[in-house]
Amino acid sequence: MTSSEFDSFTAALAFTLDPFQIQGCRALEQGRGVLVCAPTGAGKTVVGEFAVHLALAGGTKCFYTTPIKALSNQKHAELTARYGAQNVGLLTGDTAINSSAPVVVMTTEVLRNMLYANSATLDGLSHVVMDEVHYLADRFRGAVWEEVILHLPQDVRLVSLSATVSNAEEFGAWITEVRGSTEVIVDEHRPVPLWQHMLVGRRLFDLFDTAALRTAQESGQRNLVLDADLVRYVKQRETLDRSFEPGINSRTGRRAGGRGRPQMTRRPIPRPDVIALLDAEGLLPAITFVFSRSGCEQALTQCLRSPVVLTDQAQADEIGRIVDKHVAEFSPADLDLLGYEEWRAALLRGFAAHHAGMLPAFRHAVEELFVRGLVRAVFATETLALGINMPARTVVLERLVKYNGESHVELTPGEYTQLTGRAGRRGIDIEGHAVVLWQTGVRPQEVAGLAGARTFPLVSSFLPGYNMSINLLDRLGRDGAERLLEASFAQFQADRSVVGLAKRVDRGEKELATLGAQITEAAGGADYLEYVRLREAVRTRERSLRREHLADRRDGTATALAELRRGDVIAVTGGRRRGLALVVEPSGDRRDPKPVVVTESSWSGRVGAGDFVGDVEVLGTLRVPKNADYRSGRGKRDLASTLRNSNISAPRQQTKASRPAATDTQLADLRARMRAHPAHTGQRAPELDRLAERYARLEREITASAATVRATTSSLAVTFERIVALLGDRGYIETVDGEPALTESGHRLARVYSESDLLVCECIEDGVFDGLDPAGLAAVVSALVFESRGERGGMLLTGEKVPGAVRSALRDVADRWTDIVAAEAAHRLEPSREPDIGFVAPMHQWAAGGTLAAVLLAAGERGRPLPAGDFVRWCRQVIDLLDQIRQTSFDTRPGLATVATSAIAAVRRGVVAESG
Repeated sequence: MTSSEFDSFTAALAFTLDPFQIQGCRALEQGRGVLVCAPTGAGKTVVGEFAVHLALAGGTKCFYTTPIKALSNQKHAELTARYGAQNVGLLTGDTAINSSAPVVVMTTEVLRNMLYANSATLDGLSHVVMDEVHYLADRFRGAVWEEVILHLPQDVRLVSLSATVSNAEEFGAWITEVRGSTEVIVDEHRPVPLWQHMLVGRRLFDLFDTAALRTAQESGQRNLVLDADLVRYVKQRETLDRSFEPGINSRTGRRAGGRGRPQMTRRPIPRPDVIALLDAEGLLPAITFVFSRSGCEQALTQCLRSPVVLTDQAQADEIGRIVDKHVAEFSPADLDLLGYEEWRAALLRGFAAHHAGMLPAFRHAVEELFVRGLVRAVFATETLALGINMPARTVVLERLVKYNGESHVELTPGEYTQLTGRAGRRGIDIEGHAVVLWQTGVRPQEVAGLAGARTFPLVSSFLPGYNMSINLLDRLGRDGAERLLEASFAQFQADRSVVGLAKRVDRGEKELATLGAQITEAAGGADYLEYVRLREAVRTRERSLRREHLADRRDGTATALAELRRGDVIAVTGGRRRGLALVVEPSGDRRDPKPVVVTESSWSGRVGAGDFVGDVEVLGTLRVPKNADYRSGRGKRDLASTLRNSNISAPRQQTKASRPAATDTQLADLRARMRAHPAHTGQRAPELDRLAERYARLEREITASAATVRATTSSLAVTFERIVALLGDRGYIETVDGEPALTESGHRLARVYSESDLLVCECIEDGVFDGLDPAGLAAVVSALVFESRGERGGMLLTGEKVPGAVRSALRDVADRWTDIVAAEAAHRLEPSREPDIGFVAPMHQWAAGGTLAAVLLAAGERGRPLPAGDFVRWCRQVIDLLDQIRQTSFDTRPGLATVATSAIAAVRRGVVAESG
């Protein structure tokens, strides 16, 4: 490759490259790998596109990987427009276009699967671009990025593109260690400056003092000063809000009687008014991040009810033509069910929602209209910030708190940067704007903390699973697999994290030796250290027995709690809720059961093992009305009254369990040896006892620290060994000539890429799927991929209209999952994800030929509304797993493979096939 390739590449560009882009391209041209860390919108993908150029010029291949299908589709369209359809292919979970092309865009998982399968498609590969490589920190999918980096042939040049992270040098050092020469390029400069604002009521303020900010930017400093007018106005609003609180005296601020005045200032500014204000300030187009799908839809409804219109007639006509193109394949009945008319009416007026619950066709229409400047206000969930090219002039954040699936948490600086990074369109805007809506409790200092911390650390989430472990074992053998695990970024970080701890262990051991010499000297040469160690061994054993006793008692309590039924009366014996309690909702979690109870004092809530000091005994049973509302005050009082008026009474005293120390032979032996030691009964100087206590304490600390170092530096290898042992027990691995080898079942597991990989293989092996028709197979398989957005409903298909064969197969699936979890507990592994039947009925109805309207209506009638976008997404995941079952069963279970093929065809139709 000559130096003219860079000139040839840049000659075709309509803009001048920035220094960091030139540096990255030059490094690639010289044969080195590159890690480019730069803000969103800075143009780091130019370096990746130069890798594509080099591969095409050299007659080799380049794979361009992205974390999500939408990004793959987008990048495929961009590269096709530039290099021609004959040169660019696309591979995602359910799409294959020109896969033998010299340039192929794909999701990262597709490349990982190719590497494990030694695919012939890898022949001639010279460059791999990993876009959004900071996904490596994702706790669910991040391991895939490390697997690719570790398994790629050494002669492949790697281009890693990342958001700005605070430990880029550490990440770059690891890539250099495992892949050879890699240039680390960090650029924190935004080509389009980003201005931070707060909207307080109807007044828009700069977050930082403008003059001070410009001075700081010119000098390269980061000491930012808050805007004084903003701080003063927020204080005034907070004072005014406080004066409106019920029972607060507006003059003194003290609580007083009376109802108080209406809390008018606490009402947030209506969303249509925010859009109108931004329009008046020249800050549209804007993306408003709402953090909930329902919030996005509510925003759309509010705008429709307002007089806000952001388009003229010509723009509305153009919008109508584009929308008609995107929905041309839909039936009127489906469009009616999907709320099409309201959605279209909003688009014609220039605003839209964007979230994963929408059909892909609807989302793509919104994206096209926004990029064209026809839609000027979008209300979106954070999925829009994942790299899709929809930049805006302004980004609005309604709140600084989001729901992460488990609880409401505050935004991190990294998340704030990712969201606000959408603001400012290069080549269009001279500056971008981030606007945070003020509400009571949100302080400007808090926003400044998020806006000022531009970077976040990249932390590995790499952990071996069943598929990864068995592929490593097959490709590299046990020793080679362990060496590869030791080469992971997770291990690289773990080793660095314990350097300080290891040094403390070393210093502690030296101090321990000095203390030992002092004790020996003070004891006059007697073997007093032996006595110190015996005494410490007695204490350690006593503590261990107490812990074991508490753990056993807690396990017994948990078992008893898991077996409670509705109407059981128990006695809560610990904590603040002591007394009789009536079980109104049994627990569905057997690992940490927490049934809902109502107590004599009318309190209702969940109780767990920590609320009991003895056995959990069912004292009696009461009838709980089917429609009892134990959440309302009246309902709780009625149930508590029933409980108090029953003849059931709590036991007066809990029976004390025997003390484990009294019967432990090991402890008895240690105590006997300690008492027989000459130092036990002899006279000891107080100074000697003090030295002995210091020695024992220091030895405990060193032992604990050393154990932490060992566990941290070998945690991946330990997990791998446990997985290998479990798979050996279950027939996936056998020993041949003293070395582990894969059985036929093991080779099947190596080709199943699913979070439920082991469970899928067990079901195939045991014939769980045999005898099901295509619709039934699709329905059962859905339980292995689906994840409810709310609490799981367990594995009971109460009231669902599905065939008996499906119910029977699901019971078999649940039995095998229970068996696997028990084996995982025995091998001290984390439990596998539980199957989820929440999509079984809709999947069966669709695969059996039901219409989209019928499926979604039926889901709503069951009390489980199913957004159309979610329906399509889960259907595609079912198709992907069905295809894996088909491929892995073709030789050994041809009947199952045939049914899987038919099931794929039954699911991939209508909206599922049409939406890209």
